Amino acid sequence: MATPSFFSLLFLCSFFLIVSSSVDKTTPPPKALLLPVSKDPKTLQYVTQVEQRTPLVPIKLTVDLGGDYMWVNCERGYASSTYHPAQCGSAPCRLLNTTSCNTKCYSAPRPDCYNNTCSHDPSNTVVSTGTSGQLGADVFKIRSTDGRNVLPSVTVHRLYFVCGNNFIEAGLASGVTGMAGFGRTGASLPAQLSSYFRFDRKFAVCLSSSTRSSGVVFFGNGPYTFLTNVDASASLMYTPLVINPATESGFVGDASPKYFIGVKSIKINEKRVSINESLLSIDAEGYGGTTISTVDPYTVLEDSIYRAVVDAFLKAMPKNVVRVSNVAPFEGCFSSKNIGSTRLGPAVPSIDLVLQRENVYWRIFGANSMVEAKKGVLCLGFVDTRTDFRPRFGMVIGGHQIEDNLLQFDVSRSRLGFSSSLLGRSTTCANFNFTSTP
Repeated sequence: MATPSFFSLLFLCSFFLIVSSSVDKTTPPPKALLLPVSKDPKTLQYVTQVEQRTPLVPIKLTVDLGGDYMWVNCERGYASSTYHPAQCGSAPCRLLNTTSCNTKCYSAPRPDCYNNTCSHDPSNTVVSTGTSGQLGADVFKIRSTDGRNVLPSVTVHRLYFVCGNNFIEAGLASGVTGMAGFGRTGASLPAQLSSYFRFDRKFAVCLSSSTRSSGVVFFGNGPYTFLTNVDASASLMYTPLVINPATESGFVGDASPKYFIGVKSIKINEKRVSINESLLSIDAEGYGGTTISTVDPYTVLEDSIYRAVVDAFLKAMPKNVVRVSNVAPFEGCFSSKNIGSTRLGPAVPSIDLVLQRENVYWRIFGANSMVEAKKGVLCLGFVDTRTDFRPRFGMVIGGHQIEDNLLQFDVSRSRLGFSSSLLGRSTTCANFNFTSTP
């Protein structure tokens, strides 16, 4: 596992001092914050809206659970009286592990063009494009919560982000002009907010399966209570978060910003699937393992794992359920005619991701395992890596599989809390009370 050097820790502490130094000491800090998150029906991206700049401007961002930081398209026109460029060699630049410095800017000063400003490479992880951009900070406004209701908004006077451009905006949902990185870095949105407001580095994601109503992301401690008076954080199971010692670019020593969990095996209808389970572990070069993603709409499996899971699922389906032609990108498709329905979705075999012990598992029910690919056809909602190269991960748990599940990423204790489907508790991630209270 990569460990930070003394100088890295020094810069980290300096950065946290910067972002927290302007907190209003006269007003009690909020205990938790929240962002509503909607599902875009066309791209299946999970989108949130924040307010940034002076005067405040609403901007839509695609949520990237494993992203390093927030980036915003500044090429569309970025006007603010409170923008602060990050000077080369400063603590925020070191925190992003960048030594690149922009020294020749040929236009009038603007957020994407300041001399002596550190630069970084924002990327669109949805379509795998990247560019160069500059790091800076600006005012950021977000709603607070008591875990039950929306409370008054609070302001971060300097929240750091990277300027992107039109090129990497391509492929994002309509109206979206950037991405909100939630990854395991000091510059991610959860890290900056927890540092600024001095609460535990912890956040919880509850994505709605509906494209008509919003889910929610909480920053800070629970409770996370929904309209049915269910505190979804009260009965979480926990599993350790695992650090991958290499980034996706293959640099060992630069730990991945993504969140990994230690899946040991896969069961279907409580029967163990025969796979090469070593692919579920991270090797010395950072290959393998199980990560969780909000930019992948469905769970992605390494080819041999995918084949074994589909085959086992087909064998476990009731004999009276008719298999039909595949509907890309899915395999394992069925006529819905003889598939029953429960409050947990279609009545199909359960899928268990077995974690640190046999009695600790993440169970995936029909609502999260099946996709209505077309009218009258339900398909197993997992996809193959489909690559000629060695896949980076054994499993990427995608958006469809985590919808209507509460996932609490407790970075301070390096653990993931998970609820399994909230449908079994007669609630959903769309049932948070977004009505503001004074």
